[in-house]
Amino acid sequence: MVLHPKFPDNTVWLTNLAIKAAISAGTKINEVYSSSDFNIKIKDDNTPVTVADHLAHAEIVDKLQASGLPVLSEEGIHLSYAERKSWELFWLVDPLDGTKEFIKRNDEFTVNIALIQNNKPISGVIYAPVSGELYAGISEQGAFRLVNPAEDCSFEMMQTSGVKLPEPITKNKFVISISRSHTNPETEAYIETLRNEHPLVRIVNKGSSLKICMVAEGTADVYPKIGKTMEWDTAAGHAIVLAAGKNIICPDTNKELIYNKEELRNPNFIVQ
Repeated sequence: MVLHPKFPDNTVWLTNLAIKAAISAGTKINEVYSSSDFNIKIKDDNTPVTVADHLAHAEIVDKLQASGLPVLSEEGIHLSYAERKSWELFWLVDPLDGTKEFIKRNDEFTVNIALIQNNKPISGVIYAPVSGELYAGISEQGAFRLVNPAEDCSFEMMQTSGVKLPEPITKNKFVISISRSHTNPETEAYIETLRNEHPLVRIVNKGSSLKICMVAEGTADVYPKIGKTMEWDTAAGHAIVLAAGKNIICPDTNKELIYNKEELRNPNFIVQ
């Protein structure tokens, strides 16, 4: 692909596309969020989907077309592994992460857009439409948070006007971020092992990829996930925590999460 003339680093140009796509999708989501009818349906995997999911998906795909790269989205067509296994560079998208939180109206949902190269996330954008918090990270260029970004926000703007992650935060407790809507005995057992290691522990329940963002910014020390997630749930956050000097590791193998697998479901993982 030809590099954009203004950006000798093509990753920055692509990340800027993702930032604008995420903000635009967030506007569509907020329009539905302020309405009285979410048009909720149940998908084949028994998870809910709303009109906001579909509108955000369409907006993101439209904005990312300029990249010429394939898009794998939760709400799009999931091509077979034979068709996508040769993708060296592609977008991995969750148009509305935290649909259950959206339906509950607790504000804890996000737009997730990741750029995957050779099975690894090299750039990620997460936008929380209600709070206006925008997170972005590029491998070896850092991770940043900016609140209430302009529509034409860019990664350069985040570098100059945003907060670099992780922030220098002093905590008197070891903070564990866990899912607000998905807990299980295995997660509780893991938390107990952490209690044995840390005398003062604080549990924070959070929805969507905001749990990963908490680790990236330093407000949480760890986010354990023992249970079902899909690649689009973690890819953008993974890129951001990597850019912040942290990682997502699978405890069973002690290896980093990878993407564009034949099976798009993630194994258990720990963000820290």
